Amino acid sequence: MTKYARDEFDKVPETASRQGVHRTASAPAGRRLWPVLAVGIAALAIGLVSFLILPKLGFTQAGSELSTSLEGSASSASSAAPPASPATSGSAEPTPSAGPSESARPSSEPSAVPSATETPAAVLNKAQGVAVYNAAGTAGLAGRVGSVLQNDGWTLGQVGNWAGAPQQVSRIFYAGAAQRPHAEALGTLLGIPTLVSSQEFQVPVVVVLGPDYR
Repeated sequence: MTKYARDEFDKVPETASRQGVHRTASAPAGRRLWPVLAVGIAALAIGLVSFLILPKLGFTQAGSELSTSLEGSASSASSAAPPASPATSGSAEPTPSAGPSESARPSSEPSAVPSATETPAAVLNKAQGVAVYNAAGTAGLAGRVGSVLQNDGWTLGQVGNWAGAPQQVSRIFYAGAAQRPHAEALGTLLGIPTLVSSQEFQVPVVVVLGPDYR
């Protein structure tokens, strides 16, 4: 007998089941490692299949053929590319610019075809008579102008005083377009700018000296 008082732990249970404070036994460590081992075995199996079985089935050959075709396409594309131009090359010298073309250079030979704007000089017939009339009232004016015409090679017709309507300015009358070059030449020689086409006179060209003539 002990001197301590009895408690609940001193009572012996009638059943064989355990009672009181106790710890549950932990699972064995081997059960925890089975998932890891299963994954490792599966990975090893896949590696063996890829290394040993797939080459026999032709997957490696197909991959090599695909790689070869890709390399051939790249080489053909590089060969088809145009060569670099001299302007982009660092060692190439710039091409000097060409001089003016032969068609742009002026020709030193005279053109055989006359220009359309060139008008041939009119052929004057100074042998035809030119009448000179004095309408200015100045004595001897018609004779003086007649001398000027003769000195220039013209043939004089009638020379005298004007008997027609009074003239305020000097005029040169000519008969038709064929006589206009003669009237222009006489106007330039005498300084008379007014030219009038008229068929009233029996001579082709008539010079009438007005008060303005000096």
